[in-house]
Amino acid sequence: MPVKKSLLEPIALRQPLRQVRVAGFLRPAEAAEQLRRELEQASYERGRREGEQALSEQLVRQRAELLELQNGVLDTLQQTLPHLRQECERELIGVALEAAAKLVASLPISAEMIEAVVREALQQVEDTTSITVQLHPEDLALLQKTNSPLLLPGGGVERMRFQGLASVARGGCIVLTQFGAVDARREAKIERLKRALLT
Repeated sequence: MPVKKSLLEPIALRQPLRQVRVAGFLRPAEAAEQLRRELEQASYERGRREGEQALSEQLVRQRAELLELQNGVLDTLQQTLPHLRQECERELIGVALEAAAKLVASLPISAEMIEAVVREALQQVEDTTSITVQLHPEDLALLQKTNSPLLLPGGGVERMRFQGLASVARGGCIVLTQFGAVDARREAKIERLKRALLT
């Protein structure tokens, strides 16, 4: 039976050992280098995590600022669009009325047209015994030339008098009564239409 040796007994070697190291242990320079590398790696990882966190916080802030800016733009648009729509409507109405006025002004003046204008104005007059119809002198001459029934005595009204007045534009008239006046000039009609449309 072999004899067991104690762990504390010296080991006899045939040759001296050279460059022997204890397993698991480093020389002080190697240990310092390894420690430096580990600290450097730990610092790198900490810096990377802190950088990622700072970047994440910055992105969250920028996203919040962008959202606030977007909401501000949307609010401004919501407040501006109704005003802009009203302004565009007013401009379009103005352009349409201007075009209508030019078209009406370019229409040839006829006796039938003048009679229609006078009849329309007379429909707005209350029953009265005295009426003065003011027309442009050329329109009055046109009615006289065509022997308009409006000029005949008693043309529906007991005392209706026609007066040529240069201040009344062609194609319109003003009817005067004891109760007031009816302005049936073209420009007055367009102005009333404009007020009605823009209010």
